Amino acid sequence: MGGTPLTALNIAAFPVERLGTEILARILEGGAATAREAGVAILGGHTIEDDEPKYGMAVTGTVDPRRIVSNAGARPGDALVLTKPLGTGILGSALKKGRLDAGDLAEAIGWMTALNANAASAMLAAGAHAATDVTGYGLLGHGGEMMRASGVRLRLYASAIPVMANVHEMLAAGIAPGGTRENARQHAAFTEFAAGLDDDTRVILSDAQTSGGLLIALSPEDVPALRAALLACGSLAAEIGRVESGTGIVVDE
Repeated sequence: MGGTPLTALNIAAFPVERLGTEILARILEGGAATAREAGVAILGGHTIEDDEPKYGMAVTGTVDPRRIVSNAGARPGDALVLTKPLGTGILGSALKKGRLDAGDLAEAIGWMTALNANAASAMLAAGAHAATDVTGYGLLGHGGEMMRASGVRLRLYASAIPVMANVHEMLAAGIAPGGTRENARQHAAFTEFAAGLDDDTRVILSDAQTSGGLLIALSPEDVPALRAALLACGSLAAEIGRVESGTGIVVDE
C-alpha cells in the first residue's frame, strides 16, 4: 500500500519441550535476517508454548496518506500486472506428502523469500491506481476483493499468468491444499471461466499463496515504466489482464 516498515515484534508459539530451542532459534534468525533486509528493527517479542509451531511479526511503519495505494482505486481501462508466479500452496502440499524434495522447491523458496519492497517502490513510481498482495485467498480471491472495492470487473488471461514448475504435475497427481480447494469453491460464485479452461488452471488461480506477489492496476501507458523497474529489481512483470466496467471476474484462455 506504499508504506515503509520501521519496527517489529516477534510473535512465536512453539512446542519447546517437544522440538527444543534450536529450531526456534533458526526460525528467529531467519526472521531477523529478513527484517534487516527490509530495514526493520526488531524491538523484542512474545513467545508462548503451543503444540503447533507458529511464527510471525507485528510490524509498525509509516505511510504518506497522499500516496496510499489501496485495492479500491482500479479504473476501467487499467492494465493488471502480477509480480510473482503462482503455485506455492500446491508445491508446499506436495513437499509435505513426500512427492517433492527441497531441491524441487528452489524456485518457490526463492520467490517466497523475495520481499515485495522493490516492487512496491516501482508501483508507487509508476503511479499505480490500485494494488493488493496475493496470499492465502489466491489470485481470484484477492482480485475479487479489488473488484468489489473498486466497483469494476476484472478480465484475466489464463495463458498470461505465470505458474511455477511442477505445479501442473502435482495437480495431475491429485495434490492440492484443502485451503486451495475451498478457495476455488468460493471463487466460483463470482468468476466466469472460459468454456475451454481446464480444471487444473481454475484451481491454480485459487491457490493459497505464501508470500505471493502484488497484483497492480495502472494505466496501460504506465506499464512499460513499471515493467522496466520490476525487471530491474528481479520481480516478474506479467501483464495478466484488464479492468473493465461491470462486476465479477472473467477468465479467458
